[in-house]
Amino acid sequence: LTKYGLPGLSQLRSRESYVLCYDPRSRSALWVIEQLNRETLSGTSDRAACDFQEDDSVHEYHRATNADYRGSGFDRGHLAAAANHKWSQKAMRDTFYLSNIAPQNPHLNQNAWNNLEKYSRGLTKSNKNVYVCTGPLYLPRMEADGKMYVKYQVIGKNNVAVPTHFFKVLILEKESGEIELRSYVMPNSPVDENIPLERFLVPIESIERASGLLFVPNILKRTSNLKAITAGTKC
Repeated sequence: LTKYGLPGLSQLRSRESYVLCYDPRSRSALWVIEQLNRETLSGTSDRAACDFQEDDSVHEYHRATNADYRGSGFDRGHLAAAANHKWSQKAMRDTFYLSNIAPQNPHLNQNAWNNLEKYSRGLTKSNKNVYVCTGPLYLPRMEADGKMYVKYQVIGKNNVAVPTHFFKVLILEKESGEIELRSYVMPNSPVDENIPLERFLVPIESIERASGLLFVPNILKRTSNLKAITAGTKC
C-alpha cells in the first residue's frame, strides 16, 4: 500500500525556539509549543533585524506568502511570539516564518492578545518554566436557518484560512513540582483590552473538543500534581 508513498503525514517542524505541527490545508499551524523561562526572555535580540518569510520547508502548494497578507486587513499574527525569544537572534528570527503566523484581527493582535502574551511572559517570574501552546480554532456558529456551520474567510492567492478564534494553553511548572494549567480562547475580532484575561479562561476540554487535539497527556499519566484553573465558559 505504501509502495508509492503516502499522500500526507503529520508535518512537524522543530525550530530553535518552538515546535509546530503544520496544517497544509489552512496554510498555518495546528499548534505551536514553546518553553518560556527567565533565560529565554533575556538577551539582546533585535526584532528590527527580523523579516516575515515563507517557510521553504513547506511545499509551495501549501505555504503562505507575504503577498497573501498584503491588503487583507489582517495582521500577521505570531503564534509563538517573537518577544518570547530574546535569548537568541536565530530563535527570534525563526518566529517570523509564515508557518508560525495566522491572519489576526489587528485590534486583537495589538491589544488583548498582546496582553495575554505579556501575561504569559510575566508568569516566568513565579514559575520554573512556562510551556505555551497556541493555535487557531474554527468554531461553528448558528446561521439564520437554525443550523450550525463552520465558516471562515480565506485571504490571498493561496487561500490562507482566517481563524474564528485563537487558543493559548499555559502549563506552569512550579519549583515545588506542582503543575498548573490555564487555557484561554479569544475571538478573532476586536476585544476590549480592559476586559480581565480571566474572562477568557475556558476548561481545557472545550479546546480539546473544538480542536481535535489532546493536551498534556504526559502530565495526566505521570503526576497527580495537576491543578487546572478554568472558568465556566465554553468555546
